[in-house]
Amino acid sequence: MLVLSRRPQQSLLIGHDVVVTVLEVNGDTVRIGITAPPEVDIHREEVYLDLKKSNVDAATSPGAAAALTRRMRGKSKPSATASPGRARGAEPTQPKAPDATNGAKAPNGTSTSDGPSDPR
Repeated sequence: MLVLSRRPQQSLLIGHDVVVTVLEVNGDTVRIGITAPPEVDIHREEVYLDLKKSNVDAATSPGAAAALTRRMRGKSKPSATASPGRARGAEPTQPKAPDATNGAKAPNGTSTSDGPSDPR
């Protein structure tokens, strides 16, 4: 493991195209920003481990092979909803129409979202 010290607004590079920047240090909390190409998956460790466990559970559940065969029957090309940045093995999701729960704009132009919609 490489251990580095960085101050706010200082960065480190991973490879040629991933930049990690320290945005803020507040007590024992550090906010970081990550700039990476869309094909690079970025997950918090606990989210990644949950995705991995869900995929293993789904693949080893009774009937998983039959369900996958039924799902894939008739599909010769990738789904239009698949995106390069989504987790490998995760189910593609349909885009949602804007509403009050996912960041739609109120008539006065303010956001109605309770927080950021992108966990990256």
